[in-house]
Amino acid sequence: MNLLDHKGVPLDKQGLTWKEMAGQPISKLDDEAFTRVRIILMNGIELDALRLSHIGARMNADLRLPLARVRRIEQHQATAVSWLIGADHSPLETTIAYEQVAIEVTAAVAQQEPDPYLAQVYRFGLLEDFDHLYRYSALLDRMEGKDANNILQGNTDIVPGRPTVDEHRAPEDDLRHPYTAKADLLSKLHATLITAAEYQTHDFYMTIGPTFADPVARQLYAEIASIEEQHVTQYGSLLNPRQSFLELWLLHEAAEVYGYYSCAQSESNPRLRALWERFCDYELGHLHHVCELMKQHERRDPAEVLSRELPAPLPFHSQREFVREVLATEVDLRASGPDFVPVEEENPASIAYRERVNADGSPSTEVAAAYHWTSGTELNRPLARAA
Repeated sequence: MNLLDHKGVPLDKQGLTWKEMAGQPISKLDDEAFTRVRIILMNGIELDALRLSHIGARMNADLRLPLARVRRIEQHQATAVSWLIGADHSPLETTIAYEQVAIEVTAAVAQQEPDPYLAQVYRFGLLEDFDHLYRYSALLDRMEGKDANNILQGNTDIVPGRPTVDEHRAPEDDLRHPYTAKADLLSKLHATLITAAEYQTHDFYMTIGPTFADPVARQLYAEIASIEEQHVTQYGSLLNPRQSFLELWLLHEAAEVYGYYSCAQSESNPRLRALWERFCDYELGHLHHVCELMKQHERRDPAEVLSRELPAPLPFHSQREFVREVLATEVDLRASGPDFVPVEEENPASIAYRERVNADGSPSTEVAAAYHWTSGTELNRPLARAA
């Protein structure tokens, strides 16, 4: 796709009705797992667009009306996407789905990322989300007697990653080197996408966690929500802080185009493929609206920020073999400042922080005590004991 030539749908021609926004949800069992992955990813990107827009409006008086106009459409798009997750998903099952998004999308990004350092950052983070999946799978078994694989559909392994108890770091060890002004467009899109996805996961856990009565569940959500905040800090620090707000906004719109375009290329559900295509055209309209604002307010050519051709679409399929390889070779890496080091070289400040926050024990360790994933969960438990 040519970003600069495809104008999409003009802003004044975009709109959704309430019926379209609150449309038919997907089925937990009948739709493929990666349809749900696409939904959660794009919902995260849309919510991040709203977040960026509101922050921008606080500090840019001249942009308040343009931001509000785009933001209204983004709100309705976010609603249409978010409402696709149906009532047949329990909050814990949706949590399992969120972690599958974090693993599979980050693994795909890590393999496509042209910058070796940024690719390392993504590999580092995905091993932590991989462990979160294992901990939440144990909680799902404990609280609902369900097999997490009903959601994962065999695409993602359920085994420990870098232990969550070891992921707690001092703030200085979560900051990374940002991409440079001359970075490849794909690097900028990746950082925008993954930051948005992790931000949504953090907010979801902060909302869902207090609703549980089980004390271990409440503590587990509190523990992992803290790690998700660290991930937002990590991935957000990849964004170049010297970019203007309009440049950030333009790149976010490009990331939304890229996300919907990627979803449309691989979606198996015809109804949702049509929605991804429609919203891709909407986002192209937003992109060109921001292009005009950049010309008007900064006297800059948007081509300085955007390459003409959109990168190859993000793949949506199981990354199992790649994740296994990273797990085998990098699980013992730790962070020291913006760099990654062997476990024995970890920053003492992170060790001290971890000892303090884990002083009363680790819920992620407690929830998985004696848990080993078994296909079929409670149905196969007697057979597993007999073996």
